[in-house]
Amino acid sequence: MTITTTRCLASLSWAIVAATAFSAGARATAQTAPARRAPAPKTGWTVPRTPWGDPDLQGNYTNVYEDGTPLERPDQFAGRKLEDVKGEELASIKRATQQRTIAQFQTGFDAPDHWWQDALFLEKGSQAWLVVDPPDGKIPSATDEAQQRIAARAEARRASGRGPADSYEDRSLYDRCITRGFPTSMMPTIYGNSYRIIQSPGYVAIQMEMIHETRVIPIDAQPRPHVGRRIQLDMGDARGRWEGDTLIVETTNFNPRSVYRNASAETLKLTERFTRMSPDKVRWSVTLEDPATWTRPWTFSLPLTMNDSEPIMQYECHEGNYGLRNMLSATRATEKAAADAETNVTAK
Repeated sequence: MTITTTRCLASLSWAIVAATAFSAGARATAQTAPARRAPAPKTGWTVPRTPWGDPDLQGNYTNVYEDGTPLERPDQFAGRKLEDVKGEELASIKRATQQRTIAQFQTGFDAPDHWWQDALFLEKGSQAWLVVDPPDGKIPSATDEAQQRIAARAEARRASGRGPADSYEDRSLYDRCITRGFPTSMMPTIYGNSYRIIQSPGYVAIQMEMIHETRVIPIDAQPRPHVGRRIQLDMGDARGRWEGDTLIVETTNFNPRSVYRNASAETLKLTERFTRMSPDKVRWSVTLEDPATWTRPWTFSLPLTMNDSEPIMQYECHEGNYGLRNMLSATRATEKAAADAETNVTAK
């Protein structure tokens, strides 16, 4: 059985599980939608519940408002706390980011509006940066082991003699429409920043618009053990539980080919927290622990905003997409032009 066939069968298995969760969750959503979408009463608001009693997170969400928000604290805010950058100061920062984003695409090529339309929403962003721990807003230093591992990978790549686009295999998994990995798949990007959360008794499913990957998270009072260490997944192996109104999800068993920020696939653990903060906001935070990569755990956080008026769209991307073919053909054209120029110089 080929690797491609194995991947397809694995994807089909996950799709079947996801469809089961979606179907059950959709029926529950239909029963509770009016109450869940009702405006919050002036006297206060409480987290809605599913028919089986879990906090209700269901809906279509977007993180587009934080597109362009830096992961780490910019140097201009050295010594300041995240919560202190707000009001008009924050609004002016977001407006500047918006204008830079639009200018970038207008300068690089005559881009159709849909490629940078997300920039029109950036001024509504609620944060100046995403890392909330450590307090300095910076990702902790890499361990000696991590530095050696990263250097070894770079040297192996250099020694291979391969260019950045000799073959489709030289392009990223993202370029090849296979995966963005995790947590990258839920972080803001140029477009496709929509997500759908569906719940059913014992499961939460999260579908991403970009590349259409789906995470199916089993929910137990006492989380079941993770799969064996030899099973490695691009999105990791997730296990969830409720703590009050917060969904806690622990994910391990990452695939080395798609692991986040050169972490160790064997030792990386992500702990997510999903908390419904208001009728239209869920706070998503992620704590990354990997003693083989960083000197201490660190956490980033951002809001997901409910956006039921714009459900996630089709994402027609596959390994044979035109973008990938054009990257390779453009590189061949560049190489030919360079070779022709060298020939002309030699002839003279």
